[in-house]
Amino acid sequence: MLKHLFRLSFLFGAIFSGYAQTQKSPVGVQLYSFRDQFAKDVRGTMQKVKDMGITYCEVAGYYGMDAKAFRAILDEFGIKATGTGAGFDQLADPEKLKTIITEAKILGAKTVMCAWIPHNGNDFTIADVEKAVKVFNEAGKVLAANGLSLLYHNHGYEFRSYKDRYLMDEIITRTNPAHVNFEMDILWTQHPGHNPVAWLKKYPTRWKAMHIKDRKKGTPGNQFGTMDVENDITLGQGDLNMEDIMRQARANKIQHFYIEDESPRSLEQVPQSIAFLRPLFAQPAKAATPGKP
Repeated sequence: MLKHLFRLSFLFGAIFSGYAQTQKSPVGVQLYSFRDQFAKDVRGTMQKVKDMGITYCEVAGYYGMDAKAFRAILDEFGIKATGTGAGFDQLADPEKLKTIITEAKILGAKTVMCAWIPHNGNDFTIADVEKAVKVFNEAGKVLAANGLSLLYHNHGYEFRSYKDRYLMDEIITRTNPAHVNFEMDILWTQHPGHNPVAWLKKYPTRWKAMHIKDRKKGTPGNQFGTMDVENDITLGQGDLNMEDIMRQARANKIQHFYIEDESPRSLEQVPQSIAFLRPLFAQPAKAATPGKP
């Protein structure tokens, strides 16, 4: 009888152990998703992130701590910072750039992401592109010399027509791929009316990371980089073709995927989004159906 119980105990232990392993998230998270919660309770929120099965993240601020203290909490909960953020002005200022490098190394991050190019209101022009390209190329060279990679994160306003293509094409083709690459935010690619799959195919070697998010069906788009955060919904419930996007991104060998949920429901929605992604990551990585930018 005891022998039989031992065998059952071993069997159920193996089953639950395997189940626990499958609960590991196939993607990371942009910690900005939990900005409101972190502002109130860093440690408690990090525990919730860990409980979601998340093992890596992109950092967005330290919530009253310094980089060293924040790294200690990440380590405590077994979450690796693979990326961190930097403002455009920090990249443009050599002294501020030194601080970014120091803090990225403390965090253990390998990528530094910039998510906004300053411009006048909704008027984003080729002059803004030219200024940004200069800053990105110069800062990217310094970051590369320090073992870090610079990524620019699109925000929608870059997808305006310019001559026979788009301003986003200008940013991509005028930056040095040895020093500057890109993090695709799939919502901020579709929101201005473009197909994320087509842009992944157009520049297959330049997209190194991805922000994954979905948009409520029927949400009107624009080229301004603005949207009500209430329209951020659980992955698979919106109007982005998530299966094709993820299939192409994996075929492109995107290095890091981060769920970014800017809604006030992120604590509820992120676990649901992770559950939606699991079977997609279980499928073979192959190119999606061709599409137009």
